[in-house]
Amino acid sequence: MMTAQGPGSRNFTLSQLRYFSVVAQEGSMTGAAGRLRITQSALSSAVAQLEAAMGVPLFRRLPRRGLSLTDPGRRLLRESLPLLEEVDRLPALVRGEEEALTGRLVVGVYEPIASVHLPDILHEFEARYPGVDVSLVEGDQETVRQALLSGTCEMGLLYSMGVLAGLETEVLETLPPHVLVAAGHPLARRGTPVRLAELADEPLILLDLPHTREYLAGLFDAAGVAPQVRHWVKGYDTVRSFVARGGYTILNRVLPHRGTHNGGQVVALELRDDLPGVDVLLARRDDTRPTRRAQAFAGLCRDQTGPSVAEHVSFM
Repeated sequence: MMTAQGPGSRNFTLSQLRYFSVVAQEGSMTGAAGRLRITQSALSSAVAQLEAAMGVPLFRRLPRRGLSLTDPGRRLLRESLPLLEEVDRLPALVRGEEEALTGRLVVGVYEPIASVHLPDILHEFEARYPGVDVSLVEGDQETVRQALLSGTCEMGLLYSMGVLAGLETEVLETLPPHVLVAAGHPLARRGTPVRLAELADEPLILLDLPHTREYLAGLFDAAGVAPQVRHWVKGYDTVRSFVARGGYTILNRVLPHRGTHNGGQVVALELRDDLPGVDVLLARRDDTRPTRRAQAFAGLCRDQTGPSVAEHVSFM
C-alpha cells in the first residue's frame, strides 16, 4: 500500500486521505461509509489512523449532529482534494492517454438559483464529464456559505447578500428586483412599471430567508415605504403560490412561467424605483486551490448564465 512520509512525519495512506475527504463532505461516518461501500468500523479506524498520523484531531464529534471539521481538518481537506485529483490523473498520464475528469464535486446552491440554470448546467457537465460524480447541497444563503467555508462544498452559487468574507467570488449575472402580483391584480392589468409606494397598503408576502429578508428590508427603506407584512414564507415557490391568492412580493429571479403550484397565475412587474439588484455569484473559499473538476464546472456556469442566456425571460 502506498504511504506518504517525510522527515519527522508519521505514515499515512492515500486511501486514508480519500476516506477522510468523503467523511468531510458527507458530514457523517454513516453517509460516508455508504458512499464508499465499506463498513463504518473500517472507516472510523482509517480516520483515527489519519488523525494519529497528523497528530491533531480532524473532526469534532457533535452528538446527534454528525461531524464537523476542525481548523486542521479544513486545512487538510483544502490541500488533499487537488492532491487526490493529481493522483487520479497519473495512470492516464503514464499511458499517454487523454485525461478524463473523474472524482466527486460537491456544489452548494442557494435555492432560488437552483431551479433555473442549474439543471441545464449539470446536464451539460455530466454529458462532457461522465466520470465526475456531482452532489448538491441546496439551501438558504447562509447554509451555502457555511458549507463553502467548512469545506463541505468546493464550489457554490449564491447571491451577493450578507457577509461573504473568506470567499472568492465572481459575478455571473445581476438580477434587478421586481414586484410579483396575481394575474388579476389591477396593476397587472395596467401593464406598466410600478413604484413600491403604490403597494404600501397591500399585504406583503415576504421571502423570509437569512440575508434575503435584510436585503428586502433595505429596498423598502430606500423607497421610503413601510410594508404591511401578512406572511413570512421560506419557500420561493410557496411565496408565488401565496401571491396568486392576493398580496404581492418582491423577488429578483423572473421565472419564464406564470403558473403556481396551487393553480394560480402571477405576473412580474418592473419597478420604477431606483433600487439595487443582487449579483449571482460563483464562489469558493479564497484560500483553496480549485480542482480541475471545479474549474470545468465554473467554465460551464459562465457559458450558461448572464444576459444573453436570459433574454427569453421578460416582464409581462
